Amino acid sequence: MVIPSSTPKDEPMHTGPTFTAWQFAAKAQITLSTLQAFHYHAADQELKHLIDDLMDQTQRGIKDCDKLLRAEGIPPFPPLPDRLSVKPAEIPSGARLSDLEIAAALSGVISMSLAESSQLMNMSIRADHTALFMKIHAALAASGLALLKINKHKGWLPPLPFPFRSNSRSSFTPEPFVSILRQAGFF
Repeated sequence: MVIPSSTPKDEPMHTGPTFTAWQFAAKAQITLSTLQAFHYHAADQELKHLIDDLMDQTQRGIKDCDKLLRAEGIPPFPPLPDRLSVKPAEIPSGARLSDLEIAAALSGVISMSLAESSQLMNMSIRADHTALFMKIHAALAASGLALLKINKHKGWLPPLPFPFRSNSRSSFTPEPFVSILRQAGFF
């Protein structure tokens, strides 16, 4: 049994966090490529700015994870080639993603990355690794909030559907919920 030392640098990474960190770095490489594609498809400047911020965060996360893995003697995931630059007008209309589609996909990317960084924070026994993934997690949470604000401002966040029942025995009425959502500014 290995007893953790007082200096985190002397503690080895366990197999679970090591594999999960490698997976996180691999997914980050693929996410970076996807973000580059989104950047070329996006027409909205606020959305493009957020995508640029996410690309910077992703590149920092890849660099930090690769450094962590190299210190353990594990080769990092090979980098993917950068996408060729293209203007949105050059993309055929049937192949071009709308800003709404990009924003929805970014929500999924951010939420999945939040879950993964949270898992790594909780899985690691080394404080320096936990701090690294906590930093990544905090940056992702801030990006998620920025994306939520953009979604609300642009009207890309559709109102939630409420179940309406036609039978008279149902006691559910959506009016109280709708008024709460209106007061909160959802619609």
